[in-house]
Amino acid sequence: MRWLIDGYNVIRSDPELRGAEAGGLNAGRSALLRRLAGVARERDEVFTVVFDGARQRADEDAGEATGGRVEVVFSRAPEPADDVLRGLAARWRDASVVVSSDRAVETAAWRAGAVAVRVEAFLSALARAGSEPAEDEDDEDDDNDGPSRGKKGNPHRASREQRAARRVLRRLSG
Repeated sequence: MRWLIDGYNVIRSDPELRGAEAGGLNAGRSALLRRLAGVARERDEVFTVVFDGARQRADEDAGEATGGRVEVVFSRAPEPADDVLRGLAARWRDASVVVSSDRAVETAAWRAGAVAVRVEAFLSALARAGSEPAEDEDDEDDDNDGPSRGKKGNPHRASREQRAARRVLRRLSG
């Protein structure tokens, strides 16, 4: 599974990463990459982190230190990182998970066949990935999380998108 991550979106949603970024953009990026590298070493996952802006030398070093399990992509002006994420989702399709809190990026990911995950849910799964293994949840537990957004089917069953997001997050967290 390839995780396509909106880098600054994740950094600015996590208090610890946001605190690191207070020391400069490079410090925030490096803190995120270190956290992902730890999870990448434990799991069979590839992380591609997309940032706006020009490549910095420290980010190149961080990518090399992770053995290629964490890749860094910088958008080129005038293209924003969101456009790069949409393009990568279209390329990797159902073999990818897009992590962003941008509604347009999420929609594009679903249309491309990828799974879209909100940043907050991703950060929670990352935190659980470093702790004790979670008890295995049955997919039927997901069926009672409230009404779905669709017009057909059981109104108490989560949508297909919500269930897919939960599956990939459980896989990440162990």
